[in-house]
Amino acid sequence: MKQYFFILIGIVFTSVGAYSQDTLMVSKKEIQEKAAAGNLQLKLAEKDYLSAKADYQQSNALFLPNLTASHTALSTTNPLMAFGSKLNQEILTASDFNPALLNDPKKTQNFATVISVQQPLLNADGLYERKAAYAKMGAYELQSERTKEYIQLETNKAYMQLQLAYQAVTVLKKAETTAMANLKVITNYFNQGLVQKTDVLNVQIRVNDVSNQLHYAQSNVQNASDYLGFLLNEDLKNKVYKPAEPIENTITPIAVTAQVSENRKDIQAMKQTETAYQKMYVSSKMNFLPRLNAFGSYELYDQSLFGTKAKGYTVGAQLSWNVFDGSKSIGKMAKAKADYQKATLETEQYKKKSQLELNQTHRQLGDAENKVSLAQLAFEQAQEAYRIRQNRFAQGLEKTTDLLQSETQMVQKELEHLQAVFEYNFTKQYLQFLTN
Repeated sequence: MKQYFFILIGIVFTSVGAYSQDTLMVSKKEIQEKAAAGNLQLKLAEKDYLSAKADYQQSNALFLPNLTASHTALSTTNPLMAFGSKLNQEILTASDFNPALLNDPKKTQNFATVISVQQPLLNADGLYERKAAYAKMGAYELQSERTKEYIQLETNKAYMQLQLAYQAVTVLKKAETTAMANLKVITNYFNQGLVQKTDVLNVQIRVNDVSNQLHYAQSNVQNASDYLGFLLNEDLKNKVYKPAEPIENTITPIAVTAQVSENRKDIQAMKQTETAYQKMYVSSKMNFLPRLNAFGSYELYDQSLFGTKAKGYTVGAQLSWNVFDGSKSIGKMAKAKADYQKATLETEQYKKKSQLELNQTHRQLGDAENKVSLAQLAFEQAQEAYRIRQNRFAQGLEKTTDLLQSETQMVQKELEHLQAVFEYNFTKQYLQFLTN
């Protein structure tokens, strides 16, 4: 009886300790909204897209002018600089052509304000680099959308795991009640001299086993809740989630195509990445062509700071051609070609691997459906077997060990049935994710 008392006290304290936290009720719709707003992986994917978008925005320089302004102050006795400064300031006189002054000028001050404009006109390599940046931005955008679909799947899975964990606690609490009732009955029989001491000890062992399983089940509730909180990016200190919807204990078979869609976001992203490498390869070829750029400047010169007495402008255009750069451009083109070919192979490999995964998951769904049917049948049979043994035990026709074995099997089969339903429902969702 002392052992029975301490077992009961231990179970009570375990239950109180596990559920002393604040319980937050959450629905599937609510967690989906929270995950979409706060999940860190989604935020990282969004930053990757914004980074690629910024790279594309930089390519606007291919069409827009580059405008700079500067103000330079200098003091010089250099003959050439001194003469040129006076010439820019438009203050040269006949006396300045004195050879003595030309060769040994006095200190001359010059303040120059220059506004310069550079306008790209024809840069074929830059045009294809811009196209590559656009394709890269599109790839990250598609990958971000695919990440949203994955987080939705993972959040659903975490919610289902939380439902399963709570249901396991419910089943084990029911098993605990049954085990405690059996212990009470066996203890009364022992006091009446109808059973042996070993029968009481066997039932006490069963109570201990159920208590231990219940403890682990309650820990699994916290683990599932913590993972869901991680996906939602919420702090769960001294808190635990509880699903608002009950767990599904039945399945609804569906017919799903076993072919990977070319429109799947991640496959489209791979194709966009391939396009980006192809554009970079073309850009490396265009690097051998000449570039045409226009330029112009407006200049203000004076002997005083920010003065504007003398003015002038310069306009022009430049056609430049990098004829040979030590094979740098040749090597760059070879690398771009290899990267493009690699991207093509990676896309093909990814599609085949995705199809392989889809085929395996499709078979797993069939196996999971069969497992649910067998698990449900086994649970129903275990229930009936326990009912029969319990009635026969009350009539003194069954051994205690047989009753305990039957009760243990019933609980085990109920948990296996719940696990099988969970596996089927998640496999179904994952298969839809692979074909979406």
